[in-house]
Amino acid sequence: MKNLVVILCVALLSGACSKSSTTKTASGGKAAKPEKGWISLFDGKSFDGWKVGKNADSFKIEDGAIAVNGPVGHLFYMGPVKDHNFKNFQFKAKVMTLPGSNSGMYFHTQYQEESWPKKGFEVQVNNSHTDWRRTASLYAIQDVKETYVKDNEWYTEEIMVQGKKVTIKINDKVVNEYTEPEGVERPKDMSERKIGSGTFALQAHDPKSKVYYKDIMVKVLPD
Repeated sequence: MKNLVVILCVALLSGACSKSSTTKTASGGKAAKPEKGWISLFDGKSFDGWKVGKNADSFKIEDGAIAVNGPVGHLFYMGPVKDHNFKNFQFKAKVMTLPGSNSGMYFHTQYQEESWPKKGFEVQVNNSHTDWRRTASLYAIQDVKETYVKDNEWYTEEIMVQGKKVTIKINDKVVNEYTEPEGVERPKDMSERKIGSGTFALQAHDPKSKVYYKDIMVKVLPD
């Protein structure tokens, strides 16, 4: 009887240890639960929901990320979320730039077959390119001269639009805030750089620039 009790105790302890080990392995895995309210726009495997016109070869998928490298082109989100028409939102992506690279993330834009998008705004992605406008610049509207992140390192770049206010964060730190004045007038070549609604786009700037994007997400905010 004494031996039976010992055997049962050992079995119970073994089972508890096995359960503890399994729980630790599961919680320590790579797959994380999506944050509440955030919707993924890129599955890490395909361009489903995205569309590019001229110079489509400037966009490839490498190790679960969108690799942007080649002649000028723009990859537009054209998927089902909000029928790809966003007004108030939070948008974020993990980004990594290679030395000397330039790119950008557009919002409130619309699909365009070629050239630089006329509609909407570009949020700059550039940590060491010759263009002085650095990462987090609201390009040619309210620019940032400081460099907040390094090449060859992943960082998070986030854009939030609420009404007429645009907030841009780098690694959760606010580095640029802009509020569009009522009745604002832009130069003729920037006439469509105004708060409205539209989709998102990623930019291929030039063949010498290479930038990676992954974990591309949006949270829709009330209008």
